[in-house]
Amino acid sequence: MGGKARTPTLTVLLCLGLCWSPWNQVQTGVYSAPSLSAHPGPVVAKGGNVFLTCSSESTLGIFHLLKEGAADLPQHMESRTYRGRWQALFPVGPVNTSHGGTYKCYGSSKAYPYVWSLASNLLHLEVTGVYREPSLSAQPGSLVLSGDNLTLQCHSEAGFDSFALTKDEGLTPPQHLCGQHSPSFPLGHVNHTHGGQYRCYSGYNLSYVWSAPSAPLDIMITGMYEKPSLSTQPGPSVSWGEKVTLQCRSEIWLDTFHLCKEGSLAPHQHLRLEDTNEPFQANFTINPVTSDHEGTYRCYSSDSTSPYLLSLPSDPLELLVSGPSGDPSPPRTGPISTTEGSDTICTSQNKSDSKNASHPQDYTVENLIRMGMAGLVLVVLGILLFQACHRPRRP
Repeated sequence: MGGKARTPTLTVLLCLGLCWSPWNQVQTGVYSAPSLSAHPGPVVAKGGNVFLTCSSESTLGIFHLLKEGAADLPQHMESRTYRGRWQALFPVGPVNTSHGGTYKCYGSSKAYPYVWSLASNLLHLEVTGVYREPSLSAQPGSLVLSGDNLTLQCHSEAGFDSFALTKDEGLTPPQHLCGQHSPSFPLGHVNHTHGGQYRCYSGYNLSYVWSAPSAPLDIMITGMYEKPSLSTQPGPSVSWGEKVTLQCRSEIWLDTFHLCKEGSLAPHQHLRLEDTNEPFQANFTINPVTSDHEGTYRCYSSDSTSPYLLSLPSDPLELLVSGPSGDPSPPRTGPISTTEGSDTICTSQNKSDSKNASHPQDYTVENLIRMGMAGLVLVVLGILLFQACHRPRRP
């Protein structure tokens, strides 16, 4: 009996923690808890690779990695010292949906591999790119005056019940995905901290598997600086095929200028000044001018170090384009662009616009035509009624 009792211990010492038996009993809580982290991060695209690092300041010769709810046995790895800490790197990948979940790790000594430490912090490994990407929109628009309310909405295919929003991730994966049941993310009254680039994800509740990220949405916060002025050279009325320059000028030092056309789905134009001396002005040249360029323009100014913080909008400028003979441009035959669902810079109405009275429209001609048509209908009805009353009756 004594020889048989020593056999498991001898086997473990020879394995040095690299083999495992489900019949071995583990005692936990003997050492202080290690820490568990993911590199490059706990959010991994499907097919990617990640390292789960278990580390401790205590001298622990073996680390053990477990996934909650998994039927697989724990992974075991000898530790190495790095910058005064004992650690082990567990490679995970290429990542698929089965890798998503909650992980924790323990540490033990080589002499007593079944006497473990306290459990580490829980690490949630989340896998993205499993489902089709949603789309992200802003209400009332992606250009928002400071102090206004803003809501971001994640639009996905039917069936998803969990949504996550990230900000300013760029090419770096997000550090965490905190899901909520509603696809609407009310940001409340915005300020300078809300400016940036957003993305959203869709998934299922109680799951660590997510869609691919949506296309990025830039949120611009206006009202940070005084409004610039917008003018045209040679003037606001030009002929088809000519050249026109729209000049955006700021009274304070700002080195980036943005020009947009209301109702256009095309991306806004922006220029950065190379010369920082006065005048602080950018020239946007249109050559040659066509009927597509006719419309209302505004410009904004900003500091290149804070690209998502813009000035108040300039006063609107109406650009009129006449045909080659001086006549107004022919009507457009293509579809008319609208701002609904657009992510360009001219998609929302600012509070400052309400201070500018809109130009009254003259409906005199339309009203005269309507009155004439109504009179004609009455005359025809009168004639028909007269004929019906004076028609000779049959005996």
